[in-house]
Amino acid sequence: MTVTIRPVRPGDEADLVDMIRELADFENAAEECTVTEAQLTAALFATPPTAWAHIAEVDGAPAACALWYRTFSTWDGVAGIYLEDLFVRPDFRRLGLARALLATLARECVDAGYTRLQWAVLDWNSNAIALYDAVGGKPQSEWITYRVSGPELSELASSTPY
Repeated sequence: MTVTIRPVRPGDEADLVDMIRELADFENAAEECTVTEAQLTAALFATPPTAWAHIAEVDGAPAACALWYRTFSTWDGVAGIYLEDLFVRPDFRRLGLARALLATLARECVDAGYTRLQWAVLDWNSNAIALYDAVGGKPQSEWITYRVSGPELSELASSTPY
């Protein structure tokens, strides 16, 4: 078995869309996933990119992916990486691909002088939580994640606070 982890390149968009949709289905949210290849092309290969991604291949087959973007810590004064999605296809689980992708992103952080790699996990995903605990991840239980989207986002954007 040959495992290769590499940054995405043009032509990987279809595989990424497929894996993102598989992840959405796994998370019981397939109907919410509307990403297209064109959107990924624009996000990943623009100058500058909005997001970055890595693919893990097993014997040349796309087996896993990690999509991420840069964050900024005002307290540390430097950038970090936010892992938006990490997905391993079912046939390739338990091969260490998720850990290898996390290690790749950790190297990205260390090499660039970033101070943090962070992500979120669904509270019912016990396998992922076990991995994240095993690699030294620390739950940030004092923080509550918020999101504004859909009609509420439009309503907020059109409000006039002054």
